[in-house]
Amino acid sequence: MAGGSVDVKGFQKLRKSLRAAGDDLSDLRDTNRQVAAIAADGARSEVPVRSGRLKANIRSSGTKTAAIVRAGNNSSLKYAGPVHWGWKARHITAQPFASKGAQRTEPSWQVLYQEAIDASLDKIKGV
Repeated sequence: MAGGSVDVKGFQKLRKSLRAAGDDLSDLRDTNRQVAAIAADGARSEVPVRSGRLKANIRSSGTKTAAIVRAGNNSSLKYAGPVHWGWKARHITAQPFASKGAQRTEPSWQVLYQEAIDASLDKIKGV
């Protein structure tokens, strides 16, 4: 599925400050995994279902820098992108299930980011 993103204001600056303070950012990896899992659940509830294969193939992961939700693959589920973004030439209307799922679950995962940021700031002396 082609890229869509949600920006958390000040997140890059926080990462840079934590790196400068000697933090390895492993806490952010765990937070990003949790956030991605919540957003993936939201996407599963929004995905249009015919056979259920696309819904079953929505998965999540997290790195130090990103919460990632993926749907489909390059072999048997190539249609995830066209279902999500649409394909005008083929008369496929966009059904942005991943975006809607992330937006709908934002209050849940925003709390996780706030808690992670607060915990990280507590580690930095002088803040």
